[in-house]
Amino acid sequence: MYVKRLRDGSHFDHGADRSWYLGSTAKVPIAVAVLQQVDAGRLQLDTAVALRETDKVDGSGPLVWSKVGQSYPIDTLLARMLGDSDNTAANMLVRVVGVDTLNRSAAEAFGARQIGPLTDFTAVRRAVYARLHPEAGQLSHRQLVEVAAAPMPQRAEAVRRALELPPDALRTDIDAAYAGYYAEGHNSATLVGYGAMLERLVRGELLSRTSTERLVQAMKFGTRGNYRLEAGLPKNLRLIHKTGTQHQRACHMGVVQPQDGGHDATVVAVCAAELDEQRAAGRLFEAVGRAIAGTALAER
Repeated sequence: MYVKRLRDGSHFDHGADRSWYLGSTAKVPIAVAVLQQVDAGRLQLDTAVALRETDKVDGSGPLVWSKVGQSYPIDTLLARMLGDSDNTAANMLVRVVGVDTLNRSAAEAFGARQIGPLTDFTAVRRAVYARLHPEAGQLSHRQLVEVAAAPMPQRAEAVRRALELPPDALRTDIDAAYAGYYAEGHNSATLVGYGAMLERLVRGELLSRTSTERLVQAMKFGTRGNYRLEAGLPKNLRLIHKTGTQHQRACHMGVVQPQDGGHDATVVAVCAAELDEQRAAGRLFEAVGRAIAGTALAER
């Protein structure tokens, strides 16, 4: 957990200097990198991007079911990636901005050595499944989507069937495959670094004013739900946020009261590991929200 009140710089952290797998919270630095290219005039929000078969990946969002060749403006892809947490939209934007540009942007925004290499979401799947069997790299994008239809305990067996391997061919189980992947440090960051990125965002240090406002709106400013941190915060407090969920991993990152240049903002970054990534993590993050609401951190 990392919590910082920007008004006076006071903060609290626990385990915030260790590396945490980000899941879909990696979509915020992706959005920052894209909008930096917009600010630089290298991309435009109305630039149309055509969907490729290689963009398709399982997870949240409907774009995976769209026809190859269908085009979407970059602005729409940003909204889908952050509003719907659409993984295919994220893959399209990573392709447009480029992995090298994305990682340079993230390193500058998070701070030196605070974030590991970022990839697209297909690379995550392939890296995990390769720990089950080296031939997993041969799975087509459609097969990756089909494998993900299996419940997590049966995911390894789904990979085996897709590769048409004998019953004893897998090297390990799905829990160990994910654990090994997390240990590599890809798509991971410290919460100190993530908090620094959010602070720079709301202070207007990463993007132009127009792009900052665009990103804030895409991060659901003014639209409150009742999930994780949101459930513990009073409805009168405004919030920008992004959740991330993966096998035995969960995160919720956000800024309470981000308006007015972050003068009265509270940055929150919280992750959990080795527990149920939905119910248990949700209750834990809700408790963090209540704790923040019960202090002076979110006042004024």
